[in-house]
Amino acid sequence: MAISCFSSSLLPPLRFRSPNPNPNPKPKTLAPIRASFSDPFVLSIAEKLEDSLPSSSHPSLQTLRSLSSQSLLSKPWPSRKDEPFRFTDTSFLKAAQIVPVSSSNPSANHTFDSPSSNLLVVVDGHPVPSLSRLSSIPSGAFVGPLSTLPPGPALDRVLAVASSEFPDGDLFWDLNGLGTPDVVVVYVPERARIVDEPLHLVVCSAEGEDVGSGRLPVSNPRVLVVVEKGAELTILEEHLGIGECEGRCYWANSAMEILIGEGGKVKHSYVQRQSSNAAHIKWTFARQEAASTYEIVEVSIGGRLSRHNIHIQQLGPDTVTEMSAFHISQSNQIQDLHSKLVLDYPRGYSRQLHKCIVSDSSGHAVFDGNIKVNRYAQQTDAGQLTRTLLLAPRATANLKPNLQIIADDVKCSHGAAISDLEEDQLFYFQTRGIDLQTAREALVFAFGKDVITRIHYAPLRETLNSRFKELLAAK
Repeated sequence: MAISCFSSSLLPPLRFRSPNPNPNPKPKTLAPIRASFSDPFVLSIAEKLEDSLPSSSHPSLQTLRSLSSQSLLSKPWPSRKDEPFRFTDTSFLKAAQIVPVSSSNPSANHTFDSPSSNLLVVVDGHPVPSLSRLSSIPSGAFVGPLSTLPPGPALDRVLAVASSEFPDGDLFWDLNGLGTPDVVVVYVPERARIVDEPLHLVVCSAEGEDVGSGRLPVSNPRVLVVVEKGAELTILEEHLGIGECEGRCYWANSAMEILIGEGGKVKHSYVQRQSSNAAHIKWTFARQEAASTYEIVEVSIGGRLSRHNIHIQQLGPDTVTEMSAFHISQSNQIQDLHSKLVLDYPRGYSRQLHKCIVSDSSGHAVFDGNIKVNRYAQQTDAGQLTRTLLLAPRATANLKPNLQIIADDVKCSHGAAISDLEEDQLFYFQTRGIDLQTAREALVFAFGKDVITRIHYAPLRETLNSRFKELLAAK
């Protein structure tokens, strides 16, 4: 049984910090709270994140940090006893000494080869203009840090979206809000299009520790996307470790907010290929106004612990949502997808496809997909399918498709399947002279390619297909 505790205004506010001998301390955003209501481990992380950030920043960032601190200090570190983390082991994080990344001015030694003319690089949460190029952004659009967005209608709109609360965010959402050094803003005005040359957002981790050191640097990149009425955006979001960070330990705690205006369209490709010793926790929160379209295609192959939380709300009728995901879980990897789609208006349409390959006995796949069709979402058409291949003895998958229907005039379906490759499929190949190993590789490749082909940019699709083949050859 969960018990929520709230501090009373009648009680004197108690700080969890020890007295500061400095007579002019830096102003703190962490809200006063009774220490007995808070998790000491969470408090320790919050203190470190707060101390790592500059005292002077954009007023909207200060507001975000204040709201996040008020929320996170009443949330304990998640355990296997909590239903959302029942199958997701976060002890890897809790056993480490979590420290904020130290580099406030990331170096520009790394180069990025992107086929798109619109490239934005974020290193350890900091946008890096010297590594970016934005040569095909239409007039009136903005891509860059919130701190550099000039006054005007675009800033007013962004601040209005950023100030809205997200009640379903968990501890990691709040940690991101407290610890982000700046918010990357993508603003597309009415009827504008960023499609032919998509926006390639490369989110990098450059600071890591050696395996066994016990230290885990954490970064908190945050992105806010606002696509106005009738506008269109194709965005490629890629997460990876660079330089010496490859193969090392670090924690990327990322968040993205998306608002799509009436009739707007967003095609979102999300690729996660972090270090095999890294933790990657990602939040994607999308809101869709009437007649808008949101397509997200996810390919996740990296990280020791990888968890993607997707929360989508349809805010008007005739709204289209499509989610596709492909995960590969190898040795000592957890690949976790938790999704929630809420439909509240008539004639909503949604499709969700989740596929995962667990290729090692110590690999683990988790899927918890929730689609909620509320009372007024009549004539909804919603479908959900999850399929997992277990290619090794004792490989583990925990699947929980969940379809809640309150409306009575709907067309909805969901299904789940966990298996090895089917014998009749292998037999079909063998009867045509193809050896068993080649047959298995071809079937496994086709299983994943079904999602990879949905990536919204051909050069990125080719890169992922090549990487997928390398992973198959390694086994």
